[in-house]
Amino acid sequence: MRRYASAYERELKDLLQGDPRAIRAYAKGLEPSDRTEFERIIDEPFLVIRAAGSLGLDLIALRREFAFPLEVKSSAEDTIYFTAAGGRGLVQLEGHRKAVARVGLTVLYAYRRVGYRDPDPWRMYIGTKAPIRGILNLVCRRLPTLDTTREGNAILHWEQGMPLSRFLSTVRFLTETPNAETAT
Repeated sequence: MRRYASAYERELKDLLQGDPRAIRAYAKGLEPSDRTEFERIIDEPFLVIRAAGSLGLDLIALRREFAFPLEVKSSAEDTIYFTAAGGRGLVQLEGHRKAVARVGLTVLYAYRRVGYRDPDPWRMYIGTKAPIRGILNLVCRRLPTLDTTREGNAILHWEQGMPLSRFLSTVRFLTETPNAETAT
């Protein structure tokens, strides 16, 4: 199971760090206007570091404006329950929340729907409280949060997440600096 998930961690890492082959392959299914926007990540990539540990974070994405830890999930199902596998996901989520609260960051969840025909199979969510200020706050305010069951346990509904292409477009829009021609 872990080896299966790591393939999607690598896929997301390649996309976020602007690997041209990965970007173009992924963007083929997107609408032409979305494809052009998505391909801009080639010139405006993140530095992405793979983290280790079964209860630790999967990836850390860094760029001049901000940094965000990422937890990567994948499933053929449309919903991921954090209580599955003996509640391991809940323990992991609580650990992430404690770790980032101390340093003013937030954990983003990336959910890859496996075997589902959608041009943009990745969905993004905020897994912890948004920072109080800064660019990261603006990005996080636009992301859907983890949903909860009646019992208060965290779950991910794939269809409620923000598509990766829209997430990257939002990040680019919020962090783009106006050039001298448009400023005058």
